[in-house]
Amino acid sequence: MEFRHKSVLLEESIEALHIRPDGIYVDGTLGGGGHSYEICRRLSDGGRLIGIDQDAAAIAAATKRLEEFKDRVTIVRSNYCDMKKELGKLGITSVDGVILDLGVSSYQLDEAERGFTYREDAPLDMRMDQRQTLSAKEVVNDYSEMELYHIIRDYGEERFAKNIAKHIVSARKEKQLETTGELIHVIKAAIPAKARATGGHPAKRTFQAIRIEVNRELYVLDHSLGDMIDLLNDKGRICVITFHSLEDRIVKNKFRESENPCTCPKEFPVCICGKKPKGRVITRKPIVPSEEELEENTRSKSSKLRVFEREIQ
Repeated sequence: MEFRHKSVLLEESIEALHIRPDGIYVDGTLGGGGHSYEICRRLSDGGRLIGIDQDAAAIAAATKRLEEFKDRVTIVRSNYCDMKKELGKLGITSVDGVILDLGVSSYQLDEAERGFTYREDAPLDMRMDQRQTLSAKEVVNDYSEMELYHIIRDYGEERFAKNIAKHIVSARKEKQLETTGELIHVIKAAIPAKARATGGHPAKRTFQAIRIEVNRELYVLDHSLGDMIDLLNDKGRICVITFHSLEDRIVKNKFRESENPCTCPKEFPVCICGKKPKGRVITRKPIVPSEEELEENTRSKSSKLRVFEREIQ
């Protein structure tokens, strides 16, 4: 199956990066190479792009797509949380821009065997990196009822989380849940018929929650944004595209902290904590897709772009 993914907020994010032709840029979520292609088009022979992705199918697709720019492109199979380490291996200690597009690719959703989709019956998987051992199957069958409840409530923002967790634990006593179809059947039974009739697919929020847990998505984002900001040169920018409120909140708070890190009590006349601002937030409100993009690409619906610019004192 061909790796397809329509890049969300493409023009807005490329414009926000303020690309310098001879700069070094990192696409931490390479995917099919949509954002990277537009960055490469704006680079001179002195510029460089490093693309990072943990998905082998994405690496293959992006390598093909960026073939014409291969002299200025380096592609690395890794998680963006290891960006600093991976760049260090390439002898790079600072960059001019970073972009993250945190959405699951259309390819990952559409290729049923990956187990991301609730539209077809497939093995419970949901791993973005097929090399890791933890998959959706282990989460669903091995986590306690309380752990499942917290994950579905917190990561899926699902109001029937308690009942869904209870139903999963009850069902797996009979036999292990092996497929997305079996899990969907259990979720549907846990949600009142009236609620199932509105608000999209009844399994959507639970699947999102399990996917986030399997891939440690929020943990990785929360623990690596600071490092990425530190990698930026003066006037370098980081652009992050999120797809749900939990990710967006992390980005908003990290950017705000980096702009104003002072932890002194408000009543102190002068700062004594010594924490210096790392730069400024460019987007006071997130940039959202245009009406035109929403019509063309329904998956852009919940996307938000936030931008931070490094200022070295």
